[in-house]
Amino acid sequence: MLSCDICGETVSSESDMKAHLLIVHMENEVVCPFCKLSGVNYDEMCFHIETAHFEQNTLERNFERINAIQYGTSDHEKGNTLQCRTEVNSSIHLACASNHLKNSAQSLPKDSTLKHEAFYAENLTESRKFLKSKEEQSGLTERKGSIYETVYSPPECPFCGKIEECSQDMETHVKTKHANLLDNPLEDCDQPLYDCPMCGLICTNYHILQEHVDLHLEESAFRQGMDGVQCSSGLELAHQLQQEEDRKRKSEESRQEREEFQKLQRQYGLDNSGGYKQQQLRKMEIEVNRGRMHPSEFHRRKADMMESLAIGIDDGKTKTSGIMEALHRYYQNAATDVRHVWLSTVVDHFHSSLGDKGWGCGYRNFQMLLSSLLQNDAYDDCLKGMSVPCIPKIQSMIEDAWKEGFDPQGASQLNNTLQGTKAWIGACEVYTLLTSLRIKCRIVDFHKSTGPSGTHPRLFEWIMNYYSSEREGSPKVVCTSKPPIYLQHQGHSRTVVGIEERKNRTLWLLIFDPGCPSREMQKLLKQDIEASSLKQLRRSMGNLKHKQYQIVAIDGALSQEEKIARRQASQVFTAEKIP
Repeated sequence: MLSCDICGETVSSESDMKAHLLIVHMENEVVCPFCKLSGVNYDEMCFHIETAHFEQNTLERNFERINAIQYGTSDHEKGNTLQCRTEVNSSIHLACASNHLKNSAQSLPKDSTLKHEAFYAENLTESRKFLKSKEEQSGLTERKGSIYETVYSPPECPFCGKIEECSQDMETHVKTKHANLLDNPLEDCDQPLYDCPMCGLICTNYHILQEHVDLHLEESAFRQGMDGVQCSSGLELAHQLQQEEDRKRKSEESRQEREEFQKLQRQYGLDNSGGYKQQQLRKMEIEVNRGRMHPSEFHRRKADMMESLAIGIDDGKTKTSGIMEALHRYYQNAATDVRHVWLSTVVDHFHSSLGDKGWGCGYRNFQMLLSSLLQNDAYDDCLKGMSVPCIPKIQSMIEDAWKEGFDPQGASQLNNTLQGTKAWIGACEVYTLLTSLRIKCRIVDFHKSTGPSGTHPRLFEWIMNYYSSEREGSPKVVCTSKPPIYLQHQGHSRTVVGIEERKNRTLWLLIFDPGCPSREMQKLLKQDIEASSLKQLRRSMGNLKHKQYQIVAIDGALSQEEKIARRQASQVFTAEKIP
């Protein structure tokens, strides 16, 4: 017995098989629904579709079911073989019809691959349902976790939605009622057509159109969601980067401000590194470690310092006296190029020591001013019983003046504390201290240059007028009753003790600098002073080119009422400005 490979029918001889194939199967020749290939057996057609039309193979599952039906061996399958084969042929015809729909749909706009593939699949939905129901009926889908249901559902027409009882009736219905759609699916159609409002695609069934539009909406929602995620992620990332950059910038600015502030604190002695006493001891220890000071000398000088601090009086180790008398003799006997010279009252020179080197110039200049006032009878009432104080004592005196109410703004800038620090003082603090002692003085601010090349001729003229208003007819050397002048500029202060007028009419200031050590100042005490020794005192107009200068000039004593008035005026500190 021979069995037909296509339908499974058995015949008795080879001639009967040939007749069977010619009569039964020539009309139902298998044709590729994609490229119209024919003339091959069923297995070759399956292999052709899987290899040549893999991406287009929307009927892949149908052909897998065909293979299952073709090679099934169970008794139940054998009982239903003929019916299933007929259903397969019907599904192939449905696939060909769907292929016609696909070919006609290709002429429509293709806005995305996803939409058209979905449309092809949608037009085959009913054929899939048809095969699925038959598979369920035949028991081919009985496996655990299957996505198919085991309840049989009758086939539905993919064109008009009509339901038939069996596949043969459905095939007959499609061939008779929708033959025109199989040949030209979109022309002369009696059924209503539905246009997609989003892409213009024409659908023959309302449910298919609804599924198609749902795909549009899902795709649009997915794209919007992705765009929103990307946009949100981008904005969030940009915001995070901006915040990180701002944080780094602020951190860097804060660090720079902190370093600048610490630098200023160190520069002006407000870094909590101790005051005069601590610096003096550290410097002496360094000298001992370097072998420049004997330990016994260290202990002796330490004892002297502690005694000086205890009584509040300067120990005089940095003082040089008698310089003004020596200058008077010099100008009387020498200095032939000098036409006139005006000298202040007697002044002692004080220079910086190990304890105040680098920050004590303001205090040393105050000591020079006070040394002159203490030798002037006009100020005995104000300074009765006083001696030249040490630096820590001067700091305490300034704090007491602040407590009385003098210069509250300056006090706040220095945290109302000077003792135990290396804080600098300037013209305002010297003015405050002198006024609290009832010394009449004033601050004059030469706030900008008044001459060529940054010079200050108005400063020299003012000092000349301070010491003498009568230039003509005066002797060569004039020892005035005027106290010395406190001279402040950026970073340093000095004391003016006189002024020269050369024969060429140029003016030269005579200045005591606290940075000049005693050994240099003592050279001026020699009987025969050399002109070169005065270089450390003389300053021409070209030597003073700082941007700004301030002077504190003393002019008598104050009554108690005048002191109170000046204390009130110091609440808002003002200075006389020139120009």
